[in-house]
Amino acid sequence: MDYLSADKILIVDLAASETTEDELDEDLVSEKIGGAGMTKHLYEQHEDEDPIVIGTGLLTGTLYPATAAGVITAKSPVSGTLCHCPITLKLGVEIKYSGFDYIVLKGVSDKPIYLWVHDGVADIQDAADVWGKDVWETTDAWRKIVGDDLLQTLVIGKSGESGSDYAQVCFNHWSSGDRWGFGKAFGGKNIKGAAFRGMGLLEAAKPEEFVERSLEILKAIKPNDFMGKRGVGDICAALGHEDVTDWLAPIVHRHSACYNTPYPTNTFAYLDDDPKLVTETKVKEPGILITDIFGLIGFKNLGLSAADSCRALKACAKYGIDPTAVAELSPGKSLEDVENAFARLSGSPPIAGKGVFSPWCPTKPLFGDFGLSGGDETANWWERHQALASIFGIHPIFAVMCPQLTEENMLELANIGTDLELDKDTLDEVIDGLCG
Repeated sequence: MDYLSADKILIVDLAASETTEDELDEDLVSEKIGGAGMTKHLYEQHEDEDPIVIGTGLLTGTLYPATAAGVITAKSPVSGTLCHCPITLKLGVEIKYSGFDYIVLKGVSDKPIYLWVHDGVADIQDAADVWGKDVWETTDAWRKIVGDDLLQTLVIGKSGESGSDYAQVCFNHWSSGDRWGFGKAFGGKNIKGAAFRGMGLLEAAKPEEFVERSLEILKAIKPNDFMGKRGVGDICAALGHEDVTDWLAPIVHRHSACYNTPYPTNTFAYLDDDPKLVTETKVKEPGILITDIFGLIGFKNLGLSAADSCRALKACAKYGIDPTAVAELSPGKSLEDVENAFARLSGSPPIAGKGVFSPWCPTKPLFGDFGLSGGDETANWWERHQALASIFGIHPIFAVMCPQLTEENMLELANIGTDLELDKDTLDEVIDGLCG
């Protein structure tokens, strides 16, 4: 496909240690649109080999607001059902820019490997030197090999290698929206993860119109009250945890947004340097990027201080384990108890929603009610909005706070960008296929 696309699907046969490429067929895009619509299709196409499918949304990496996201689709080794995990930060964009819209990982490698994807080239690399290392050590090692600190990684830690049900696929150094044990799925295939870097460019069928409409939508977003808010503290307040902002404030260094997302959903806390520092720190590991709202709240509910809650998040990120599950299932109430519990957690933390899309994203509107009456209407609205986000590549948290991102203008921009004739009936069919 010529537009809004890298135009390639990468098939990685881990058992044979071989890669092949398929072109992204325009007729298939017309039928499945993109993102999770495509990753679900590719999963089903290769289902006999228990694939993990990594993909990008149709609008990922464009100027349409909040197009930061990609998606991982696989059968959860914990629930046994097909689930989708959002890819955020700068990673989703980098996957598409590295030269592939979709990546299918199938089979099992006979030794530890990782995938190195760059400028339309994919190499299967030996991972013996990083197997056994934590998420941070692995990301740092891959960046050192390439000589590029902007390298984006998708990686498991010791939790995934050991086959923990709570193992998480992490993004760079940070926790992700993986609530499904996908880290265990990666570990079971002997794949440590993947590294991405690319200088790809996306073309639109009608570039001037695409830019103009994207900027008009961004302009319509700016009057929202949430545009004056920042970071995880304000999100927590919107969820009814008003005291988090003041509790966290003494260690907050800055807030950080994912690619092209008008709200900074992440907050960086300094633990080992002055949070008010405005120059570059000389401390190697000064703190933690808080990417998991419910993990933070969970550790606070255990009675940990803000600093110790963030240290717990940092330990989880390094180990590659779901912090929300750890906070829910930890048998103790101290930082030491939490860290000691990683290898011996048991039980199943509650999962909101239908178990298809990650409840890492709050399951109700943020900073507004979207005119919903509550109950089943809100639940169905959330599932549909998560499906939309996963298809088009919209940041899932921004999707539940911004009424100006509508199905109609997502389809409009997709059609302007691709010159296809995608319609609401097709979108409804794809969403129904995802939501069940």
